[in-house]
Amino acid sequence: MLRVLCLVVGYLFGLFQTAFIYGKLHGIDIREYGSGNSGTTNMMRTLGKKAGYITYAGDAIKVIVCVALVSFVLGKNHHDMEILYVFYAGLGVILGHNFPCYMNFKGGKGIAATSGIVLSFLFIPWLWPWSFWIFVLNFGLFFGTLFIFKYVSLASLTFAAAWFIQVVVFGQMGLFEMNQAHLYEAYGITLIISALAFIRHRENIKRLLNGTERKIGQKKKEEQ
Repeated sequence: MLRVLCLVVGYLFGLFQTAFIYGKLHGIDIREYGSGNSGTTNMMRTLGKKAGYITYAGDAIKVIVCVALVSFVLGKNHHDMEILYVFYAGLGVILGHNFPCYMNFKGGKGIAATSGIVLSFLFIPWLWPWSFWIFVLNFGLFFGTLFIFKYVSLASLTFAAAWFIQVVVFGQMGLFEMNQAHLYEAYGITLIISALAFIRHRENIKRLLNGTERKIGQKKKEEQ
């Protein structure tokens, strides 16, 4: 029951669509521009860097707030399940972000929201200092991949895959203080989150494979 509650609460937080709201405040529906995606990259390419940064911040913060709420309410009496509930809440936010019911289920791709889960670990005191190294490894891989290859999509997919691997590694090291059965459940939730990133990037993957994916800073006409 608490798992379902965390999913529902997370989904409601995910319905706060930063790109859509910011776009409407500036007289546009972001889904009608660029890639049609309601996320950071499309906002940056459509309305500029400031819009992109605001979108990322909003989409990451909604996860952090949701996780903080779940951790505060459930963590004290369910310490051995706290991280599992955090994963369920995070999955809920990503589902709400990617498939918002009031936008015909057409939202973002969930990378900013996924990074919000990573960032939220920094605010769970008993996870220190491991949460710091999870943050460094994940964001280091994202920006390192972006710097080398210049593809936001490739960096995003690297981030999603690496996060799943790190959760498994750190889980097996005992970081999350859960029994093995609950760890496997947490791994399953993490795998779903990572898989959703790949599913939402399937068109980007096709373009990466055929060499037509747009690099950061590349003009749109070069993508044709």
